[in-house]
Amino acid sequence: MTLRSLGALLLAVGIALGLSASASAQTYPDRSVRLVIAFSPGGGIDVLGRILGQKLSEAWGQSVVVENRAGGGGNIGAVAAAQAAPDGYTLHFGAQSLAVNVTLAPAAGFDPVRDFEPIMLVGTAQDIMIVPPDSPFKSVNDLIDYARANPRKLTYGTISSASSSHLAVSLFSGLVGIRMQPVPYTQASQMTTDLMAGRIDLQFPTTGGQIGNVTSRRVRALAVSGKARARMLPEVPTLEELGIKFEDEASWYALLAPKGTPKEIVAKINRDMERILALPDVKEREARLGFRFIGGPPEKLAAFLKSEIAKWAEVAKSPAFSGQ
Repeated sequence: MTLRSLGALLLAVGIALGLSASASAQTYPDRSVRLVIAFSPGGGIDVLGRILGQKLSEAWGQSVVVENRAGGGGNIGAVAAAQAAPDGYTLHFGAQSLAVNVTLAPAAGFDPVRDFEPIMLVGTAQDIMIVPPDSPFKSVNDLIDYARANPRKLTYGTISSASSSHLAVSLFSGLVGIRMQPVPYTQASQMTTDLMAGRIDLQFPTTGGQIGNVTSRRVRALAVSGKARARMLPEVPTLEELGIKFEDEASWYALLAPKGTPKEIVAKINRDMERILALPDVKEREARLGFRFIGGPPEKLAAFLKSEIAKWAEVAKSPAFSGQ
């Protein structure tokens, strides 16, 4: 075979593959899609994932099945999604644990940058500091004063060291110079049940799964993160109002696909997600549940993920992160 004929053959193969990918994108999806969430039901990521999964199902005319694969601080679900066929029929709705675990709990043979195609940085969530309904702490300053006088006496619930509840407490503790004792859980629902009963002193989850508990007075909210108060909890101050520079949300959510998923399919999902995030009823739930949608192209998520890996690698070095 001559070089010219070889080149023509390779060109033909490339064109054929391109046409195949385009055809695949045009008919995608023609069957159900699996959306893997690496945490148990009931938390903010599960709440938002199910909202978006329902909307994608309506847009596509195909079922989007949420699969909760909890464990390993988010690694078990992430690895399962990364190892799935790169055909667009398995997606991963991931969180900040993707960036944290690279440093803290790396999974053998898995890297979030290398093993996923970024689709979209969906958004962030306000974190909310909650205590039992009969807690002696009526304000954030009450809690800080006690914690400073009694290092590691206060307990806080955490799903894992890569969960939003742990990260928010770590950031807060580092900012105000206190140390508290983490209490590990495997289920977010059990953690909140124990908080309601006073078996732990503090929890710092996202607002998405807690607004109902606050308004029904099953827990008491002391503060929220972010630059503005939560729409549904206007009486709860932000940490920034209290003089604590906790402006940014620790919790974020991103949509990814296994590495090698056709770019045309990634682009289609991204376009459909942009339309969904702009829907009036989705925007209403965004504000009501304390989410902040971001959106944008896959490249935006790729850059963000790399910056978050560097950020949390630095935070993980602090004593507040481990509760020491």
